[in-house]
Amino acid sequence: MARDADDRSDRIHRPAGTRWHLLSVVSMSLLIVFACIIVVLIGSQVAYLVTHRVTPGAFLKILSSRAVLGGIRLSLITSLTTLVLVLIFAIPIGYALSRYRFPGRSVIETLVDVPIVLPPVVIGLALLAFFGTGLGGKVKEGLAGAGWTLTSAIGIVMCQFLVSISYCIRATKASFDAADRRLEKVALSLGCSPWGTFRRVTLPLARSGLLAGGIMAWARAIGVFGPLMVFVGTGPRVQVMPTAMWLELSVGNIEVAFAIALVSLAMAGAALAVVHWLVPGRTWT
Repeated sequence: MARDADDRSDRIHRPAGTRWHLLSVVSMSLLIVFACIIVVLIGSQVAYLVTHRVTPGAFLKILSSRAVLGGIRLSLITSLTTLVLVLIFAIPIGYALSRYRFPGRSVIETLVDVPIVLPPVVIGLALLAFFGTGLGGKVKEGLAGAGWTLTSAIGIVMCQFLVSISYCIRATKASFDAADRRLEKVALSLGCSPWGTFRRVTLPLARSGLLAGGIMAWARAIGVFGPLMVFVGTGPRVQVMPTAMWLELSVGNIEVAFAIALVSLAMAGAALAVVHWLVPGRTWT
């Protein structure tokens, strides 16, 4: 009887196999077409540099220029700072949305998702509007008193934070939803405090998803462009990789723009590889 039950279970969970039919042919064909489009778009950037005789030495010379290195350095500094802030907010927020039921929860979830659906430029306009109000003016004065201006790294971090945090919140919530709550109940029944249960049980169970969500938020932050153009500007002191690419294109330095774009692609590809290694098979918004 046990063997029959195991056989039935195997039949239920056994993969469907490789039988081809109309649905599988259409879906796999479109998947291959889309993958080819991405490969062609990426390869065309490399091909452009090759056809314009940009040798590996010239490519490295472009990347080692002061402006490009400054943009890469500022992008890394601001995006990693943003990542720390995002995790500080996203982990407790994701936990609250996963574990608690409270009045107005649907409204809060809608507000959390707003940065995902808003055009990024709108976030820059919203920041401009906020710092033009009385409360925003006081915040601006407080920052100025501390020696900070909005047209600096702090303004970049604000834009990156608002654009990327919703992605991390959704990923952390999904990770906490997937954690086995029975283990949390066992820990509580054994006398562990709620904080101890969260630190020793919940966080380890959701660790891979949390790391993957943080990496996705970082990748989103490092590519922010629209809000920076509106809120921070494109001065030499606030040039990150996206704005540096735009400025190089605007003055006709297409090879430099493509070189920076390839660095961005390499960073994004590495981030996605880590995400899929941490949480195989999971999809992200």
